[in-house]
Amino acid sequence: MSEPTLATVAIRWYDENARDLPWREPGVAAWAVLVSEVMLQQTPVVRVLPAWRAWLARWPGPAELAADPPGEAIRMWGRLGYPRRALRLRDCAVALVERHGGEVPAELTALLALPGVGDYTARAVLAFAYGQRHPVVDTNVRRLVARAVAGAADAGAATRPSDLVATAELLPVEPARAARASAAFMELGALVCTARAPRCVDCPLADRCAWRASGALPPTGPTRRPQRYAGTDRQVRGLLLAVLRDATAPVPLARLDLVWPDDTQRTRALSTLVEDGLVTALPHATYALPGHPAVERVRDLSEQNT
Repeated sequence: MSEPTLATVAIRWYDENARDLPWREPGVAAWAVLVSEVMLQQTPVVRVLPAWRAWLARWPGPAELAADPPGEAIRMWGRLGYPRRALRLRDCAVALVERHGGEVPAELTALLALPGVGDYTARAVLAFAYGQRHPVVDTNVRRLVARAVAGAADAGAATRPSDLVATAELLPVEPARAARASAAFMELGALVCTARAPRCVDCPLADRCAWRASGALPPTGPTRRPQRYAGTDRQVRGLLLAVLRDATAPVPLARLDLVWPDDTQRTRALSTLVEDGLVTALPHATYALPGHPAVERVRDLSEQNT
């Protein structure tokens, strides 16, 4: 009897150890999977779970989200971080309604043509929503494959075409089983083959891991430090957005001036929010989320005067 493949071993482990996450349940719509993948970018699962449930309760499909103003997407995004993802999701919903009748397409080219959908997200939706055979390569999968197959401590700073090829070669031929292998690789990388403290004694791939066989030497290149948040423009942007999310009327600049003592940094943060389309500047030094009724009134007046 031949030795089980790496994918077979990973799937067996996944069947017994996978986290019970709602977007993994059978029959979950592709839109729900797409929302989960966007929310999970750079955000822990524990923070995504309540936001994902609230989002799908309000907007169970693209048509419902597309019908609401963009500011509502920002408001519902809450404190997940990187709020431009909320705008991209709404832009994606609008495109899905206009191009695909409100349905998430099941073809890679069509998914990649949608606003805010990159190579990873497109392949993840095809694998996890439609059970197709695609290499789904995030940071965790790259690290797992680099260690188990190539014997390297990590896979470098960015995804390369070779990462997709290496992962694809590990997938079973049968599409549904390949999709499950992709989920298993991701889960192993997230829970066991972690970057800083890999639990090799608990890893089902330990006896065939090239990195472990070579002595599990640490990385030789520079390591990435966790991004600082306190005191950064990101923090100031978050504080400004929090005020605007809670407001029912346009917010005067004097109110926003209270959120941060450094005038230069606060002004810069507000300016970038406006540039990113997350905040709209209104007359009389007031501000609102995009799509607020006051924003529409200003636009209507502007059009009447032209």
